[in-house]
Amino acid sequence: MSFYHLFIRPVLIQFSPETIHKFTFRCFKFLQKFSLSRNLISFQFQVKDIRLERKLFGLKFPNPVGLAAGLDKNAEAFDILGCMGFGFVEIGTVTPKAQPGNPHPRLFRIVNDKALINRMGFNNDGLDAVIQRLRKKKTSILIGGNIGKNKLTSNENAKNDYLECFEALYPHVDYFVVNVSSPNTPNLRKLQDKEPLKQLLNELMHLNRSKGKTKPVLLKIAPDVSDAQLDDIIEIVKQTEIDGIVATNTTISREGLSYPKSKIKRIGAGGLSGQPLRNRSTEVIRYIHEKSKGKIPIIGVGGILSKEDALEKLEAGASLIQIYTGFIYEGPSLVKAINKELTLSRQVCK
Repeated sequence: MSFYHLFIRPVLIQFSPETIHKFTFRCFKFLQKFSLSRNLISFQFQVKDIRLERKLFGLKFPNPVGLAAGLDKNAEAFDILGCMGFGFVEIGTVTPKAQPGNPHPRLFRIVNDKALINRMGFNNDGLDAVIQRLRKKKTSILIGGNIGKNKLTSNENAKNDYLECFEALYPHVDYFVVNVSSPNTPNLRKLQDKEPLKQLLNELMHLNRSKGKTKPVLLKIAPDVSDAQLDDIIEIVKQTEIDGIVATNTTISREGLSYPKSKIKRIGAGGLSGQPLRNRSTEVIRYIHEKSKGKIPIIGVGGILSKEDALEKLEAGASLIQIYTGFIYEGPSLVKAINKELTLSRQVCK
């Protein structure tokens, strides 16, 4: 077992998830100020090997393991997170205006199942604060911008929020992810319906093309969609000519949990992530890959807690992967383990 498993995680889980998140990010922000700490952490966790490089969307990723959106919501620690071995870091979800999110408590550990339930509700500092931090970038880490709408913005006006985020973040991020799949903003998932989604993506791509040099735009989808809905999404991706799909977001399902149903019911609403999501996320990735004949690039995310889980996603058709809950339960050694495994795997040739 790693130092993280033996000494750090047992202490961290004694505190509420949000309390320890805030504490950890204060440490991260302190460490990333100094080149010495960044270099020491890079030496410990980064795996540099040309065989890990992936070229996708016109970008060169130093390795295929990224950090999913939701952890560094406010672009506070992307430099130090990159030093921990990630090939790219996705910030956000960012909304035009700052918003506090849903009432506390809103983040829950399901330790026995290596899972989390969250109903954060796009809590973030807003565009202006995020951009100020992105301007202070110290490393070459690739950054994705995950964008959404404010809670009080109606679905009829949602496109304005996405366009505002795209316009403001365009100079500061390497790619965009359109988040219409969080279960924690009222009615947001209705934007995944065929016509609203097509209209939103067409508007974003029109703005993207007006820039002269386009930036990759991906769509993040829910795992709770039917095959028919996936067929619609594949068709829309082709029609709107966006660059790919992030599969998947958290699930509203509670299948696969070992905790008593009464305890899970007391936790209440929210998106489930971690180990119980692994199989469904992989199913969605495989379906999209096969139905599109491999023509739609996929970032696979959901239930990656080991190097075997990572290989499963890549073999199902993902070109890149992201972790979130796995990083919380396994620490940065997970990123290193996946990348070391990939140097030995045929997946490095993909």
